[in-house]
This record gives sequence, structure tokens and C-alpha cells, in this order.
Amino acid sequence: MAHEETKDFNAMLHKDNGMPRIQRITDAASIQKYGGDKMYLAPPLAYDHLMKKIPRGQVITLGEIRAYLARTGGADFTDPITAGIFVSIAAWASAQRTGDETPYWRTLKAGGELNPKYPGGVEAQKAKLEAEGHTILSKGRKNIRYYVKDYEKALFALE
Repeated sequence: MAHEETKDFNAMLHKDNGMPRIQRITDAASIQKYGGDKMYLAPPLAYDHLMKKIPRGQVITLGEIRAYLARTGGADFTDPITAGIFVSIAAWASAQRTGDETPYWRTLKAGGELNPKYPGGVEAQKAKLEAEGHTILSKGRKNIRYYVKDYEKALFALE
């Protein structure tokens, strides 16, 4: 996202845009890729609510959140684009509030990767995760990415 300092992310967080809803897709390649034609669209607040459940010392991936929402919403999958946007909205909304914090830093990308789109970028997320006992690894020479070491051992199960 751009111009984060000028946006009201808490207003965005509470905008539902007709969600939740299930949308049928017809693209054969997408149906094959995602394992079905029922795509669940959850509102931003649903992502924020689940992110708040992750306790200190544990983490979750966006993929796990997406799978949970699809399962509980009666769909085959959730839209990956809106999911990424809505997780970022939840993070920035939390950063704009003085209370009711969402521990967004505990929500990782696939493979345990840190999210550079969170407030303060990967450096801030890295510091928060290290403060909770996680070890952060860097990979790459030019395009450096950061990952939580053995994140699978700290995964929180949504059920």
C-alpha cells in the first residue's frame, strides 16, 4: 500500500462491502488451482478477529487463516488477493489505534516469511517476533527475505 499515513485504516477495517459472501468462479485454471469453484470473500474484520486470537509466542500463516475462513464459510477457498490486502489493513488499523491491539506481527506469509507491508516493515516485525522468543533468518543476497526459524513448531491451530 502507499501513503499509509493519510489513510483511515480503521474505517477500512469496518467496511464490509457486502461480505461475507461466496462467489462462483468459472475459470478452469483457477478451479483446478484452488480445488473448487466456490470462493469465499470474508470482510477485513474477519481477518482482524482471527489475528487477535494468536497468543504470544505463537504464529500463523495467512494460508492457515484463509483455509479456516473457507472451511467455516462453506467454500473451497478464499480469494488470496483480498486476503493479503485485508491482513495489511488489519495491521495498519492496529498501528493507528491507541488500544485494542491486533498482534499482526504473528501473522506470516507462506513458508514463515515476514511481511514487508506491515507497519515498520520487516525490521519492526522482526523485532516484535524476536521479543517473543522467535529466531529470524535471512535468505538471499540481493532480494533479502526474512523467515521465522522452525515456524511450524510455533503454529497456532484455528479450530
